[in-house]
Amino acid sequence: MQHKLEERFKRIGRGQYGRVLRLARKPTSDEFVKSSWVVGIGIGIVGAIGFIVYYVWLKAPPIVADLFGI
Repeated sequence: MQHKLEERFKRIGRGQYGRVLRLARKPTSDEFVKSSWVVGIGIGIVGAIGFIVYYVWLKAPPIVADLFGI
């Protein structure tokens, strides 16, 4: 079992993932800050869209019921 596990880890550097790992580098602090801002803004936008959908889901049925007299 130990030998199989070691062989699996040896092959990581040769495939498509190995290429990505060889090209990867640690981001600079400026890159990290910019990425964090973009991710934070994206999370905020997705949360706002989810809140709007939830609010419409709560308020739309009574309005539609009043319009149709149900």
